[in-house]
Amino acid sequence: MNANPTLGVADDDVDETTFVARGVATAVAPDTGLTDAQTDLLEAITHAVAGVSIDFRALEPVGPQEFAEVLRSRRLDDRQRIVHQMVLGELMLRPIPVVVAHRVAMYAEALGVNDDFVRVARRYAQGAFGLAWLDLQHKGFLDHVREASGQRPSHPFDPAQVDPDLAARWTAFADLPVGTLGRGVWELYIGRGFGIPGTEGGAPVYLAQHDFVHVLADYGTNLKGELEVFGLISRADPDPKGFAWLATLIGLFETGYISSAGFFDRDVRERHVRAPGMQLRLADAIRRGKVVCDCYGADLFEVDYHALADRPVEEVRTLLRMPPKSSGAIEEGSVGAFDLEGMSEAQRRIAAQRHGDAT
Repeated sequence: MNANPTLGVADDDVDETTFVARGVATAVAPDTGLTDAQTDLLEAITHAVAGVSIDFRALEPVGPQEFAEVLRSRRLDDRQRIVHQMVLGELMLRPIPVVVAHRVAMYAEALGVNDDFVRVARRYAQGAFGLAWLDLQHKGFLDHVREASGQRPSHPFDPAQVDPDLAARWTAFADLPVGTLGRGVWELYIGRGFGIPGTEGGAPVYLAQHDFVHVLADYGTNLKGELEVFGLISRADPDPKGFAWLATLIGLFETGYISSAGFFDRDVRERHVRAPGMQLRLADAIRRGKVVCDCYGADLFEVDYHALADRPVEEVRTLLRMPPKSSGAIEEGSVGAFDLEGMSEAQRRIAAQRHGDAT
């Protein structure tokens, strides 16, 4: 285990990061030891976020009480995010062993973290997938958005509503100059045949917010791109409950714990997080989200993108303090929002058809 010298990581930070990794590894390891999928993802996240390379399989175990005692001076939200790292490690297991779910709950309790996602993982371990999804919706989403004002639906997965005024606002993006945020999102929708918010069959207005992030973060719209987008969004949220987005996408596309979220349906024909290079891409998305959280400090679903639609994309990125992708993520296949490789097969067919019509 060593620090990344290019990031100037201090020895004390290396020691603390290593200690946290010991607790996470001890909490989420099955009786047979950490799986390859767990190891690859946890190591990638640690390196991307903390700049430290750690061999998670070589770590000495640490019990929950000792772990909590060393970290007792940490802020509650910091301890909560450590617990979320444990839950993320759990979610890479199918099935989640009951002993792992119980152990993570012990660490959370020792850390003084009363976290709903720990209960969600325990329900997964018990096979109560439906109850787990209800918990995830109510505690991960509804409680998080209930107090917000504005015209958002009370539930992020509510069906889209026909709204001519909203549709007109989105259609007006077509008249903005090329290179602006609004024009980019319009091209994203038209090029893939997405339904415009406010129209029949259009995207729900709340969830359409994440499509602005596709353009700003420059991520594709296939399932791997969605994992990157929601990895960034979940960590960019100053409220740790933003983790619900990533937990939902993992459940939909990696383990199959969730059958439908109203905006995506379960698809586990391939293991997206376990695909070559994907752990590094997801870890880099989480790193970028952390920078946005630390420097901008607002839920990306709360940003008024319509007020920023006429600004150049790069200007809005600077406003949100969104850093670029790492070269490593790009080398591992993280493509841009308008690259064919970042589209699903169906989206590529629509894009090809529209390109043919244009010529």
